[in-house]
Amino acid sequence: MASVTDPVLECRGISKFFPGAIALDAVDLTLYPGEVHALLGENGAGKSTLIKCLTGAYRRDAGTILLNSQEISPNSTQDSQKLGIGTVYQEVNLLPNLTVAENLFLGRQPMWHGFISQRKMMKMARDLLAEFGLSVNPAEPLSAYSVAVQQVVAIARAVELSGKVLILDEPTASLDRDEVDLVFSVIEKLKARGLAIVFITHFLDQVFEISDRATVLRNGRVVGTRQLADATQTEIVTLMLGRQLEDRIHDRAPSATGDTLIELTNFGKRGMITPFDLTVRKGEVVGLAGLLGSGRTETAEIIFGAVQADQGEALLEGKKVTIKNPREAVAHRFALCPEDRKSDGIVGDLSVRENIILALQARQGWFRPLPKAKVNELAEAYVKALDIRLASLDMPIRLLSGGNQQKALLARWLATNPAFLILDEPTRGIDVGAHAEIIALIEKLREDGMALLVASSELEELVAYSTRVIVLRDRRQVCELAGDDITTSNIVAAIADEPMAEAV
Repeated sequence: MASVTDPVLECRGISKFFPGAIALDAVDLTLYPGEVHALLGENGAGKSTLIKCLTGAYRRDAGTILLNSQEISPNSTQDSQKLGIGTVYQEVNLLPNLTVAENLFLGRQPMWHGFISQRKMMKMARDLLAEFGLSVNPAEPLSAYSVAVQQVVAIARAVELSGKVLILDEPTASLDRDEVDLVFSVIEKLKARGLAIVFITHFLDQVFEISDRATVLRNGRVVGTRQLADATQTEIVTLMLGRQLEDRIHDRAPSATGDTLIELTNFGKRGMITPFDLTVRKGEVVGLAGLLGSGRTETAEIIFGAVQADQGEALLEGKKVTIKNPREAVAHRFALCPEDRKSDGIVGDLSVRENIILALQARQGWFRPLPKAKVNELAEAYVKALDIRLASLDMPIRLLSGGNQQKALLARWLATNPAFLILDEPTRGIDVGAHAEIIALIEKLREDGMALLVASSELEELVAYSTRVIVLRDRRQVCELAGDDITTSNIVAAIADEPMAEAV
């Protein structure tokens, strides 16, 4: 890392409020010239909101941003670019139908007598790309090159437009190892030029490989900034998940004694999730643990058919089945409560009653409507059983609290009488009371003989109710824990790829 002098950029007490939520709570961030600073945190931690405040996409509600010791208040991303702050996202925000040179200089092409000077633009493009170690033809369409090359072109454009601070938001998410090396070589060149670089990623190994410092956000607050040369992956994972690593004594869920319900062998999809084996028995909860981007959600979606597997075999109670889409999954009595209940789960403008019977009606067919009496009976029964607090079954579900929306979503799938229930982050973003009720419901469903697969970043929950825990890292199963080996310490060690404690 370059010698620390004055910071390039300082955020002091940045806060951002949305109706009913604090997205950022007095966040501080300092960037120095010639360093890569990783910005880490799980979903909802505040990373995206902070970047949007820095780049003018959001107006901050409190706090100060200093660039080279001068206060700034960008009103748009164009403002931030002019001030010297550039951003490159995972999805390259360029025009693939234009040439590489046109993308590099779009909006500021060199002119000659009122016309674009193609010769001069091509020379400028070749010189610029050479600085980044790229020897590509700038006259070719951008679409002719790999995603990694497109990322480097986007970085080159952002640096030329800005040149003080570069924000890289998941730039390596879709790249293979050779492509990552190409992007990292460019980052090293930019460090040498004295740029301050913010690196956002869910690949922890890459954080330690390329970054100098890391700031961890959780629930809109900074929970720690570390020099990575002096930190361990376990320490960073613990900051991200907010877990103290003392092992706690739980009433361990008993080992499952039921028959095997579902058995998946070499199940996966190229480019999305490494092929895996999974067996779930009746009356057991299999937990899925891992950081954001580890493959928890991808595992849930591919089992449910939301994404079709391109290899592997599925057996349901010993018989081979296909799961090409959610309709087939539901026909096999599978159910999935997704991670993002607002966009992938509830239908906000429909009533609570309509949301609860939605899956059951879909399974029966839209041309065979359920009798109104049965609809009311089901909805009222689940509202009572799950203690869903509402003014009326006719009210739009979007007006319920987060916890009550989650319980209504659970009611939707329980109404289908599933044999296999997949829950993705079932307690995220809900109040303490609803949190406890959903955990109790998971334990009751297990006791009643249902097979459950639960993906969660809440480690103590997984330790408390799981009969087995599968740990994922970089979209690959890396470890399976059972019995007394299921501890928060062992889960974190597996996520961080460090040795586990021996069971006492």
